Amino acid sequence: MDKILEGKTVLVAGAGGIGNALALRYAAEGAKVVLGDVELATAEKAVHSIVQSGGEAIALRLDGSDEQSVQQAIDATCSTYGGLDGLHANFAFMADGDPRVGILELPLDIYDETQRVNARGFYLCTRAALPVMIERGGGSIIYTSSAAANASSPAQVAYAMSKAAGQALMRHVATRFGAQGVRANTIAPAMTMHARIENLVPPEMIEMARGAARIKARVGRPDDIAAMGALLLSDDGSYITGQVISIDGGTTMRP
Repeated sequence: MDKILEGKTVLVAGAGGIGNALALRYAAEGAKVVLGDVELATAEKAVHSIVQSGGEAIALRLDGSDEQSVQQAIDATCSTYGGLDGLHANFAFMADGDPRVGILELPLDIYDETQRVNARGFYLCTRAALPVMIERGGGSIIYTSSAAANASSPAQVAYAMSKAAGQALMRHVATRFGAQGVRANTIAPAMTMHARIENLVPPEMIEMARGAARIKARVGRPDDIAAMGALLLSDDGSYITGQVISIDGGTTMRP
């Protein structure tokens, strides 16, 4: 079977439960992968697995909310692999997760940090990636959003706002740079289970997520997001741009 990302170089900004799965899938599809995170050891774990399996990948420390760090990651990608074909912006600040907290209770410093990392961080990554993609003749940018950006909720107001901002950024990129060969899309998961989430989320919240979805057999997994990401980065997805694609088992249903 052909590897749909053969010959492409992809930067995944944000490791961890979802980010490591993205890196592993993209490498398995033939991409040269750069995986960056503020916790370098987390990125190195996935890169070690990729290299052990015969793939090509490097790990680096990347603070997606810091302009210099982002530019260094882009420069390292280009110097190591000769260019950039795909960016998947996947990191998030998630302190705004208490279901009891709304706009009147949320501390302003948590609101500010949520916007700085999630909204400003995606903005910085996009600004740094676009020139090298355009120089290469185009590319694909994916943003990990959330079902929270598309649904009403009495909580997570700062987080939902930041993820909605990322969707607006995606549409801007798709509209302004489509003629230069750049595609942009958003993946919006609902609850996605991996080891870190399992340690944080009580069982009743997992059951609530299962109950909200139309698919009842399970909740989402990182591999679900990685499968869609691989399509959007590949030539098979070359006519998909400007879209918010929900990977949420039918939790949300949008036209």
